[in-house]
Amino acid sequence: MSKPTVAIVGRPNVGKSTIFNRIVGERISIVEDVAGVTRDRIYSSADWLTHDFNLIDTGGIDIGDEPFLEQIRLQAEIAIDEADVIIFLTNGREGVTDADEQVAKILYKTKKPVVLAVNKVDNPDMRDMIYDFYSLGFGDPYPISGSHGIGLGDLLDAVAASFPEAGDDAEEEDVIRFSLIGRPNVGKSSLVNALLGEERVIVSNVAGTTTDAIDTSYEFEGQKYKIIDTAGMRKKGKVYENMEKYSVLRALKAIDRSDVVLIVLNGEEGIREQDKRIAGYAEEAGKGVMFVVNKWDAVEKDDKTMNKFNEDIRKNFLFLDYAPIAYVSAKTKQRVTTLFDTIKMISENHALRIQSSVLNEVIEDAVARNPAPSDKGRRLRIYYATQVAVKPPVFIVFVNEPELMHFSYERFLQNRLRESFGFEGTPIRLITRARS
Repeated sequence: MSKPTVAIVGRPNVGKSTIFNRIVGERISIVEDVAGVTRDRIYSSADWLTHDFNLIDTGGIDIGDEPFLEQIRLQAEIAIDEADVIIFLTNGREGVTDADEQVAKILYKTKKPVVLAVNKVDNPDMRDMIYDFYSLGFGDPYPISGSHGIGLGDLLDAVAASFPEAGDDAEEEDVIRFSLIGRPNVGKSSLVNALLGEERVIVSNVAGTTTDAIDTSYEFEGQKYKIIDTAGMRKKGKVYENMEKYSVLRALKAIDRSDVVLIVLNGEEGIREQDKRIAGYAEEAGKGVMFVVNKWDAVEKDDKTMNKFNEDIRKNFLFLDYAPIAYVSAKTKQRVTTLFDTIKMISENHALRIQSSVLNEVIEDAVARNPAPSDKGRRLRIYYATQVAVKPPVFIVFVNEPELMHFSYERFLQNRLRESFGFEGTPIRLITRARS
């Protein structure tokens, strides 16, 4: 079941980003200092009580030079397209404005639930300000204060009550879901067609012409696959095509629904910043990952070309040093069907469970060969490890003092697990806990 998506919509200066940061529970900066990952702050995972969901701040979607009302309209339409529930945010201190009414008119068109929030109601004496907002036609307004964090619980209760029922999206156990992620015009649609062996997806060499994300079921050598094709965007037209953050948003939603993510790079153009951003999200979401270098037929090659490209990938994606790399051509179908074997291998590693006795033998051997360094006379002692989850594999390591587990030693243990059990193509997580 994919997580529901919530979008925050409203005219400028009502506090969308403040509310976004409050709900997400941290200030998300645009740049994260994790080995070359640029973080997009318009989209994040969040949770409330027992509900996990994705949150979009439409104000962060840059519409370019469009007029003011046109920008509001486009941001609202993106929310209608992408979200399961919409938070319509207004400013209590300014009352209902013409721009609020414009947003309301656009939101009337959607069949999706809209929860109306009135921001900047900073104390109980100001509650009378919310009554004007009934005129917008979205039922009870929820008074909140982004700067003080007041009223967000009630608002999120209303949002969670509107989430779609978990129903038809039940996941079949034996199906491997994978998506092709990459910048416009790296050849994702052509690659889907080459994988399927038929013209299933409209292909054009104008960036961003696929009109929707289409899931396609497929069987290859007895294994069932579902290709989550994110090549395109629902909207045609220059504004949407030029909005890099919008295409990233579509990619992120597909990543959430995948087991394995194929990061498609253009062999002719090399690596761009947006490739890193999307790859960083795939790693953070704990998905299996591989790199697919497309258009390899068009690259002038000598005996060093492939090694050079491998080095570029490893240098730019330090955090994905476990991801395999494949070189293909969607145009000539060269090596395209070999992708299925790699996807299957990654999916198996992503769901791999290690017996506790075998896991602890490997950890003990690693510690015996390379004991943890001491810190101010104290030394890390590892008592026991156990695997608690798959997709991705997660291990809890019980120790004397968790703060003594240095990042570099954690990395050493991860590498020993990879050497012993493979785990090619999947992230693995180590969680350090004090033995109680």
